[in-house]
Amino acid sequence: MVILRLSRGGAKNRPFYNLVATDSRNRRDGRFIERVGFYNPVAAGAEESLRIELARVKHWQDAGAQLSPAVARLVKEYAKKQSAAAQNVPA
Repeated sequence: MVILRLSRGGAKNRPFYNLVATDSRNRRDGRFIERVGFYNPVAAGAEESLRIELARVKHWQDAGAQLSPAVARLVKEYAKKQSAAAQNVPA
């Protein structure tokens, strides 16, 4: 089964996560099918802390992929932020 989950990278005490589509039997930081975004929980200042390709997440969900609880929370948060930004942009 395909699952969308976080794959950890970065240094000790400086985590960085990639949002990846992978087979559920693969290791957390192992082989993956596609990278669909990233999450940097220790981003400071003007650094971007979260970016998700929502179209690719939707594609994988339509194909039957499951979201891990953490990824589901991040996707919901990011989609909310994107819709709010889209409403504030003048046409």
